[in-house]
Parts: sequence; C-alpha cells; structure tokens
Amino acid sequence: MTEPSTRLRTIEVEPDDYSLIKPGELVDIIELSPLTLQDRRIYNLLILNAWESIIEPKEHLIRKNELRGSHNVNKRVDDSLKRLMGAVAEVKIERVGPDTGKSETFIRRVQLLGTTDEAIKSNGVVYYTFPANLRAIIKNSTQFARLQKEVMYSFSSKYALALYEIVQKRGNLKYKTSEEFPLEKFRALLGVEDGKLEQFKSFKQRAIDQAVLEVNGLGEYGCKIEPIYTGRKVTAVRLSWWAKNLDEKKAALTELRYSRVGRRARLTGAVEKVEPIKALPKASTHSNLLPSDSSRRLTEKEYTRIKSHFPELDIDMFEGEFREWIETKEPPDDYAAAFYGFIKRKIKSGS
Repeated sequence: MTEPSTRLRTIEVEPDDYSLIKPGELVDIIELSPLTLQDRRIYNLLILNAWESIIEPKEHLIRKNELRGSHNVNKRVDDSLKRLMGAVAEVKIERVGPDTGKSETFIRRVQLLGTTDEAIKSNGVVYYTFPANLRAIIKNSTQFARLQKEVMYSFSSKYALALYEIVQKRGNLKYKTSEEFPLEKFRALLGVEDGKLEQFKSFKQRAIDQAVLEVNGLGEYGCKIEPIYTGRKVTAVRLSWWAKNLDEKKAALTELRYSRVGRRARLTGAVEKVEPIKALPKASTHSNLLPSDSSRRLTEKEYTRIKSHFPELDIDMFEGEFREWIETKEPPDDYAAAFYGFIKRKIKSGS
C-alpha cells in the first residue's frame, strides 16, 4: 500500500506477469452477499483483465477458459458471475457533507459487477462491465494491494485469500505495523456469513488459524492475529504484520512449488501419517458425514484415489469448497468418503 501523502493514484500502478493490482477500497469490503473462494479469484481476474481501461464506461472482454482455471466446468463460471452481479459491498469513501461543507466519511453500497454477456459455447467469451459508482471509487483510489497470482491460486479457503489481501494492502506502510478491528467487522472482512462461526473459538479455529497459517506459509509478509478482551469477552482483534526475512521468503517460494497435498503438515512442521484409503462408499450413504476437525485434509493416497475417479476435475478447488460447506455441520467418521460423496452430489446437480 502506498502512503496517502504520496498521492499516487492506484490506477497509475501497473500489474506485471506475476501480479495484479487491487484498489484498497475493494480489499476492505463488507460483503452483504457472501462470495466463495472461486468468486473472489474470478473477480480479481476480471479486474486484472480490465485494468488498462477499468475506469472507462465500456465493456471488457475475457475468455471463459481464463476464468475456469484448471477445471472445465462452465456452470461454475456462470454461478460466480451471477453471484458477483448480485453482490453488494460496503466501502468507506470521503465526500463533502451537506451540513458542514467539509469532507466527511460515508459508507457507499455498490455492486461489484455490472452487466455481463456470456457466450453459450464452452470456449466462448464473457463481456462485462463495472458500475459507474465503482469506477469512481477506483479512479479516486490512492491505496492498493499488489497480489501475486500464484499465491492467490494456492489458498484453500476464502478466509486465507481475504486475509492475504488485507495484509498486502498494509504491508508497505512505513509507520504502521498493526491495526485493531472490532470483532464483527473483522468477521465481515474475512467473509464469514451471518450465523456461521459465531463463537470466537470456532471463528479462530476454522477461519483465523488456517488463514494465518497459509498467509504466513505462502505470502510475502508474515502476520499474526491476537484477541482483544473486554472483561472475559473477545470484542476485537489486533492484526500485526511484518516483512519476511530472506529465508522466510525462500521457504514460501519453495512451498508454492509443492503440491497442496500435505501442505498443512509441512507448514505446521508436523509429520503426516499416510493411511491407505478405505473403499469409497456411495454418496447417498454419506450425506451426513462431515469432518470432525477443520484441519483434516486428504492424505496423498486418498487424493490420488479420488483424482483417478474424477481426472477432469480440480480436486484442490473442490476440497476448498467442501471445507467451506462443512464448517457448521456435524463431524463425519470418514473425511475422504464424505468428500467423495460431496463431489458426486455436485456433479449430479450440475453445480
């Protein structure tokens, strides 16, 4: 993030082959409509693709295969575009108040994406627009986050991607290395839906801890999140960040080259015991089986077995969605079987 005193406009900052620029006002947003990890990635790609003329009132064009990533499911792109068109975000802006005639802070509620025209054919294109009010925010922005594309694609949850963007926006500040957030605001910034992870213990275990682990393991900056108490109740959190040293940066680059399989064990320094996968039962017999521990992951053998059943699918991405889906469910006896059933149901429903 650039210090406000420099007054460098965000739109003047250039992306490169490895990174994209995201206006700071679109990082610290409160989603009034929940978005998934895939939605957030796609939105960042739409911003990157349109960057040279993003503040102009025009249609932008992108090919579907640039949004699909490594999977080949058009409906997933369709669903993300519809959610983005329906998503309303809250951002803070400065404008002159009618009573004082001076600059005041306002909350602006704005759609993230305007009209889209999507080709029916699978190898077609998408035309899309950004709403006028959003373009005005981007035009006037003087703060930004530079996001590494490889890092963005490596996260397993939307919480990790959201935290990464928050840290990237603040990492280059010269005189500030921490910030306090009211608990409810921080939950909203990470994209926690209303009614989910309401207890701080659950929020910490299933969102904060995993997000911090991945950002510290893969990102350019280190961070930590500490609870702030009022009496015995957690009412706020303190986010701290710092520049990584050379060895930490090398470790992050090395981890990005590894498969996601076993990543949590590597990042935590644990040794993961690989057990043979059990026979995968039919999905219908496992509709209520969900993981007892949010840190559970497929073992390498389980991953390989499931990949052999669905070679055309991005198993990593499906597992990320599965973990989001199971956050408030009852624990299963068999994580791999529950995940297998989840994939079968998604394919059957066409979503």
